[in-house]
Amino acid sequence: MSKPLGAIVDALGGRLEGSPDTPVSRLAPIGTAQPDEIAFVAQARYAGQIQTTLAGSLIVTPALAEAASRRGACIVCEDPYLYFARLSQWWRAQHDPLPPARIDPQASIHPSAQLGSGVDIGPFAVIGEGVRLADGVRIGAHTVVEAHACIGEFSQVGPRVVIGRRCVLGARCILHPGVVIGADGFGFAPHAGTWVKIEQLGAVRIGSDVEIGANTCIDRGALDDTVIGDGVKLDNLIQIGHNVQVGEHAAMAGCVGVAGSASIGAHCTVGGGAVVLGHLSLADGVHISAASVVTRSIRQPGHYTGVFPIDDNSDWEKNAASLKQLNRLRERLKAVEQALAAAQTSSKQP
Repeated sequence: MSKPLGAIVDALGGRLEGSPDTPVSRLAPIGTAQPDEIAFVAQARYAGQIQTTLAGSLIVTPALAEAASRRGACIVCEDPYLYFARLSQWWRAQHDPLPPARIDPQASIHPSAQLGSGVDIGPFAVIGEGVRLADGVRIGAHTVVEAHACIGEFSQVGPRVVIGRRCVLGARCILHPGVVIGADGFGFAPHAGTWVKIEQLGAVRIGSDVEIGANTCIDRGALDDTVIGDGVKLDNLIQIGHNVQVGEHAAMAGCVGVAGSASIGAHCTVGGGAVVLGHLSLADGVHISAASVVTRSIRQPGHYTGVFPIDDNSDWEKNAASLKQLNRLRERLKAVEQALAAAQTSSKQP
C-alpha cells in the first residue's frame, strides 16, 4: 500500500529534495513516525525534531529545507500543515476510495423523491415524499430524510442521520453518524404552571462545504429558518438552538452550546464546551476560548475568555466567597473616593 515520494509531489506539488523512490507507507506524527512513513514540521520552533524523528521523509518549510535534506528526503512547501491536509485527502482517495454508487434494495424511497445520477443509498435508509437528492449524494444506512428536504451534489450523509422535513443541505457537505438536522427548537409558553408547546414552523438551511460531527443537533427555527453558512465546521456533540445564524467559515469544537436566536459571525471560532447565550451577537472574527460562557454580545473581533481559573478547592471556595462581596466593596470604595474628593475640595477653600 506504499507510494513513492515522487508520486506525492507529482499529485500535490512542492519541491522534492532527495530520491523520488523513497517509499511512504503511512502518514504519521513526527514523534512516532517510522522510516517508511512521512511527517511534517510546520514551525521553526519544532526544528529540533528534524534530527530526532525516525520518519523516512518530511514535509517542511523553505527555512527548514537544509536541515531536513541533510537527514533524508523531504518535500519543501510554504505551508506544511496545509500540504499535509491535502496529502491526507489524496492518501484516502488512493487507499480507501468510495465504493461504486448503488441503491440498496432494503432502502425505502418514496415514489415522488427525485434522485440525481450516481446517488448511493444504504440499507434501511428512508427517503421521504418530495425529497430531492442531487448528483453524487451518498446516504448512509438507517438514515432518514424527511419530506421535501433537499441535499446538494456530492454531499455525504452518514449512518443514522435524520434530516427533517423541508431542511436544505448544500453541496459537498459531510454529516457524520447520529447528526440530527431540523428537530423542534425548545419553545414553550408558560401557562398556569404548565408549558404549552410553540410549534416550530421554520426549517434549517445549511450552506455548501459544511462538515458536522457525530451526534450534533441543529434545531429548526420557530418562524424563520436556522441558518448555517458556507464552509462552517462543527465538531461532535454540539447543540445549535432554533433561529441561530452562523456565518461563513465559522468553526466550533466539541460540546459547544449555542442558545436560540444567537448570531455567530463569519470566521468565528468557539472552543470546546463553551456556551453562547440566546439572542446575543458575535461580530466577524471573534474567537471564544474553551469552556467560556458568553453572556453579552461582542461587537469587535478578537480573542475572548470567560473562565474562572481552576484551583485547589479550598482556595477556590475562598475566592468565590470574595467574588460575592465585590459589589459591596465597590460601593464602599466609591464612598471613600467621594469622601476624599469632598475633603480635598474643602481644604482648598479659604
